[in-house]
Amino acid sequence: MRVSLGRRLVVHGRVQGVFYRGWAVETARSLGLDGWVRNRRDGSVEMAIAGNETAMDEMVARCRQGPPAARVTGIEIADTDMEVPAGFESRPTV
Repeated sequence: MRVSLGRRLVVHGRVQGVFYRGWAVETARSLGLDGWVRNRRDGSVEMAIAGNETAMDEMVARCRQGPPAARVTGIEIADTDMEVPAGFESRPTV
């Protein structure tokens, strides 16, 4: 784990049960980002991303669409210092 300046995203809409987490892992890894993604009990998906600024911007843009079955209605985005793993992983629901 390391502390990095990155972004915390909370994605709202139909984003659980539609492979959003798996899609996020694949997408983030393809962009070379570090971080994690997890479902939240309120039905949203939360993620922490860290890495190249351009890659983070691209991840946010792709998250607005998500995988084919998702229907994203909004994303909360905040810049933050956070502890993230090297690579990108899926975490348990909180």
